[in-house]
Amino acid sequence: MNFFFEVLIGGLLSGVMYALVALGFVLIYKASGVFNFAQGAMVFFAALTCVGLSEKFDLSIWLAIPLTMAVMVVLGLAIEKIVLRPLVNQPEITLFMATIGLTFFIEGLAQLLWGSQPHKLSLPIEDVPIEFIMEKFNILVSQFDVIAALICAILVTGLALLFSKTKIGRALRAVADDHQAALAVGIPLQQIWGIVWTVAGFVALVAGLLWGARNGVQFALTFVALKALPVLILGGFTSVPGAIVGGLIIGASEKLAEVYIGPLVGGGIEGWFPYVLALLFLLVRPEGLFGEKIIRRI
Repeated sequence: MNFFFEVLIGGLLSGVMYALVALGFVLIYKASGVFNFAQGAMVFFAALTCVGLSEKFDLSIWLAIPLTMAVMVVLGLAIEKIVLRPLVNQPEITLFMATIGLTFFIEGLAQLLWGSQPHKLSLPIEDVPIEFIMEKFNILVSQFDVIAALICAILVTGLALLFSKTKIGRALRAVADDHQAALAVGIPLQQIWGIVWTVAGFVALVAGLLWGARNGVQFALTFVALKALPVLILGGFTSVPGAIVGGLIIGASEKLAEVYIGPLVGGGIEGWFPYVLALLFLLVRPEGLFGEKIIRRI
């Protein structure tokens, strides 16, 4: 039983980090109604830029992080002004294709600036078992995973409150519902999109630092965003709480499947089980647990 709880807790902690990546998708989708395929590239760009600044200019990580944040703000605002703003009121597929182009551009820009070789990212968080839990419950829980999950939880909760309880949040929901109507009542569309892309850049930075510290800063970080797809399908593309719940479900089920089902069907189950779970969920509730049902009159 201790081993079961050890696996479950590890999965839940990973799920919180998945939720953080999924949150970047949710923010953009709520503001523009488009799936931002470039979110994974932004995670990679943020992590590589932080490491690159630290190594190239011999900066401490505490100085490199705010400098990287400034770079991500500039990147987010540039994307809004150069790419998104000219495509206002265009079909959603046009915006989606634009984010695919952004993906390759951002990936190439990151490697052009800082190189393509893998880097080690060291944060002042040790990846060691928590002694209190080990002694009291005989369960191995990583200190890094717990602190990373707490950081993600605080960030996700703060953003959820920001977009549900503030004027910016109400404006964002109005923009998501109808761009033209929002403009007609005086909501500054470009300003709202600029804020959202800036926040998405900040989320990408935090996710890039945490995943980069765990797995190394390398091109594979772009694929972390793919793990957010099942999270979004389960939680709903427009729900911040849904991203949290979906992340916990995916993280826990992935680890449990790896340990208990993996030996029966072969290795690599953690790579595809979340997508199978999401596919089955689509058959039951396509809009997700917290997504809004779309009713169309015919």
